[in-house]
Amino acid sequence: MRRSRRRYYRYGYRKYQRVWRTLFWLALAGSYLLSVLPGETVAPLFSWSDKLNHAGAFLVLGVLLRLGWRIDYWRALALLVAYGGFIEISQLFAVHRSAEWADVGADTIGAFLGFKLYKYIRALW
Repeated sequence: MRRSRRRYYRYGYRKYQRVWRTLFWLALAGSYLLSVLPGETVAPLFSWSDKLNHAGAFLVLGVLLRLGWRIDYWRALALLVAYGGFIEISQLFAVHRSAEWADVGADTIGAFLGFKLYKYIRALW
């Protein structure tokens, strides 16, 4: 093993970088598919449960993005907010879906919480 590779695998969470990246792409594809499918497939539990779904999905995406790639905080946040905007623009053209810019706010909050969770995971590892 080369010397630089040994140093790279010294960090525990980086040892599974390929796994984090694969999970990120699966979560990204799954979140997009769920966001453009007709809304009748999932019954809302309460009036703002849609915002919790957005925040939860972007929490997971935020953690996996930071675990999978060495990307700084602001760049990762910009990417995820842009992705949230892309989802809302896609929902304009989807059948039985409506775009709400408040969802982008929920996405941003979820990504922020995911980055905080990433810092906690990194401190533990």
